[in-house]
Amino acid sequence: MKILLYGLNFAPELTGIGKYSGEMALWLAARGHEVRVVCAVPYYPEWQVHQGYSAWRYHQERRLVGQGSIQITRCPLWVPQRLSGTRRLLHLLSFALTSLPVLLRQWAWRPDLLFAVAPALLVAPQAALASALGAWPSWLHIQDFEVDAALGLGMVRSGWLGRAAKWVEARVLRRFDVVSSISSAMCARLIKKGVDAHRVQLLRNWVDLSAISPCAGPNGVRAALGIADSSTLLLYAGNMGEKQGLDVLVDAARRLKGAPGLLFLMVGTGGAKDRLQAMAAGLDNMVWWPLQPVERLSELLTAADIHLLPQRSDAADLVMPSKLGGMLASGRVVIGTAHADTELGRVLDLTGVRIAPGDPALLADSILQLAGQPDRRRVLGETGRAYAEQTLDIDPVLTEFESAAAQLQPTPAPRAQR
Repeated sequence: MKILLYGLNFAPELTGIGKYSGEMALWLAARGHEVRVVCAVPYYPEWQVHQGYSAWRYHQERRLVGQGSIQITRCPLWVPQRLSGTRRLLHLLSFALTSLPVLLRQWAWRPDLLFAVAPALLVAPQAALASALGAWPSWLHIQDFEVDAALGLGMVRSGWLGRAAKWVEARVLRRFDVVSSISSAMCARLIKKGVDAHRVQLLRNWVDLSAISPCAGPNGVRAALGIADSSTLLLYAGNMGEKQGLDVLVDAARRLKGAPGLLFLMVGTGGAKDRLQAMAAGLDNMVWWPLQPVERLSELLTAADIHLLPQRSDAADLVMPSKLGGMLASGRVVIGTAHADTELGRVLDLTGVRIAPGDPALLADSILQLAGQPDRRRVLGETGRAYAEQTLDIDPVLTEFESAAAQLQPTPAPRAQR
């Protein structure tokens, strides 16, 4: 198949949507498909354009992967130095404008499928227009409900702007042959938003189980930190934005400041990092590292004794944290904050430890209790790994997507008999 992947973020971004879009393109190309990508220059989660790219010009790349290929067109966009609701909107609008001509030029190529990824939802109208004009099958994949999240987290005030965003979202969602999302609860939300149930598809965020696997030998991350086998390393690795609710980790670290053998390792970057580091001033049990290269991901994740996965209570079921797959694959236990009736809460109840969001005292108590229970940590880590193997492995997840995409292709008309 000829597959056109359209979205803001793409590899070499190490976290979030860019990571998954990059892995999808590589997997499809390795299966012999011809993949074209229309995306922005890489900038996330640092909110700085990566070295070697310019924010103000187009970039072309081409890669051969097995019997397939990936052709990437990176479009200019404006990356604000300071974030606000208005600046985020202008940022997204800049990509929507610069990417539209590139998208329309794909008419001559005639893709078999246009696969658009949201956020940003602003790519969806262009994708719907291009697929309608070109008569291409179209698929919209929802990683986050950004309109709901923006309203729920106070990034956008309710009122005429909120109502307009919901109106546009409802109409755009109905323009695609398939609309997918990453959890059953998010798929149910799509149906509530008016998408026909037969057009809704579950497409989970996967994990490469061959790249992340439990290891019992010496660990370079622990060695670099001077962590003894008897000590407990508490790890958060990923984007450090406002919707992650990372304040609770700083508060918990402050409550556990005198507890021996506990170290919080915060790995990543994002819009809230400077504020969080200021909050953590004076805490000698909290260490900050930048994002690590993908080659070191397995070593980083398996260095943890306990993974920490906070989530703001007002973001319940609007997102399903993509980092959860890697945590489970590492074979290390996860403590997460979630309500019982959310998708994340149900997974945590099966595989780890779930506590209510927004309670640093409860989080600190749970950490202290679990730190003293190595056998329980081992059993829960093994349970999480088994869940990842049964549910999140990249090959069955993307094989199911490939099969569903193939079913969207029109059946060739039989040749007339002479």
